[in-house]
Amino acid sequence: MLGPLHQLTAALYLLASLVAGVGMAVPSSRVARAAVGLLILGVVIHGITFSVLHTADPPPPLTDLPAAVSFMAWIGTIFFLALLRWAHLIHLVGWVAPVAFLGVFFSGLRLTAAGPATFGGSGSWPHAHVLLGSAGISLLGLAALAGLLFLTEHRRLKAKRPLSRRLGLPSLEALDRVNVAALAVGFPLLTLGVITGVLWVETVSGKLWTATAHETWCSIAWAVYLVLVAVRFGSAGQGGRRAAVFAVGGFAFLFFAVIGVGLIG
Repeated sequence: MLGPLHQLTAALYLLASLVAGVGMAVPSSRVARAAVGLLILGVVIHGITFSVLHTADPPPPLTDLPAAVSFMAWIGTIFFLALLRWAHLIHLVGWVAPVAFLGVFFSGLRLTAAGPATFGGSGSWPHAHVLLGSAGISLLGLAALAGLLFLTEHRRLKAKRPLSRRLGLPSLEALDRVNVAALAVGFPLLTLGVITGVLWVETVSGKLWTATAHETWCSIAWAVYLVLVAVRFGSAGQGGRRAAVFAVGGFAFLFFAVIGVGLIG
């Protein structure tokens, strides 16, 4: 059951990507709405996939990287859909849907062949850490995507060659609002992920800090985001372009701290 559901989810996300691409090439409100509908259907099936996750034999542990990546794709897409009307983001479906497809495709390659959990420990702390941390990373990734598009459009506007005329991208103000909203929600979730991670480590080792590379780099990444949040929401304020640069750079560092360090370690 798990395999077919993942395949269906990936197919819907991919189809939403293709339809949205057509909508960019041939501007049409009907095509754009069809892409949104497919993305919503993909999110629904994706949620059902998680509901039957533990019917697999053996069930894939949620602390496994593929499950975490799938969860990131799901949460990020849900948050994007929640912002869709508020920030006029309908033409961003063509950017978000492919990312969701890649996340589900990657996780689908391994979720059906469950093995032991990637991390040690048992109980609720491991799952709370992975779910909260993954949700935070997902939303900060959405902020980075909005920041990257902001920088691209800002540069092309200065050159009087805006992409928004050809691809129907949201305005710079709309992209900046996505950055603000994703950062405002994503950082607290990341913080809760760090806290539950510390409690998880304490239940396993009896210590709050074991100085592993993962702990060290993730703590540094959290501190970096703490500074970014303070600057972004501080009284001094921050320009949209600089905020976009920080969103992209901060997520690149976070991705390295969470994923990259483990791959090269």
